[in-house]
Amino acid sequence: MIETERLRLLPLTYDQLLLYIRMDPALEHELQLSETTRSISADLQEAFDQTILPNVADKSKNYLFHTLWTVILKSENRMVGDLCLVGEPNDKGEVEIGYGTYEDFRGKGYMSEAVGGMIGWLKTQPRVLSVNAATEKINVASFTVLKKNNFKKLGESETLFLWRLDFQPA
Repeated sequence: MIETERLRLLPLTYDQLLLYIRMDPALEHELQLSETTRSISADLQEAFDQTILPNVADKSKNYLFHTLWTVILKSENRMVGDLCLVGEPNDKGEVEIGYGTYEDFRGKGYMSEAVGGMIGWLKTQPRVLSVNAATEKINVASFTVLKKNNFKKLGESETLFLWRLDFQPA
């Protein structure tokens, strides 16, 4: 678990991921949290089916780099968003991060804080040298999270901005 001033980031186990995708309060009950309103986007559902669940089930992989981390607001004991890493570091020490804040909790700086907490943890991981992210050009809130965490824009495609945060050698 990762803790910041207002948040706890909790990596979900395989069984907890199965509860998450049921879209009922079963996960909140399992984690002893207050219920919250959330939804699963088509992109997240695809990620669950194609990468998250198969990789977390694979005991040869470090599930912390493959699972969904739920973002819990400590003051309300409630899930307010999620983030995930897209696999273990590659041979260049790169990982990719993705994230989302539940609609009722947007605009309060929770995801900027959560991403900052995850970056702090990633800096302690021996093989991680940088973090990459991609945001839709029209999603100002999403790339504001990255700017607040010192990511630099590397480039762009027709619809995406590409971002990177390099860690300084110790």
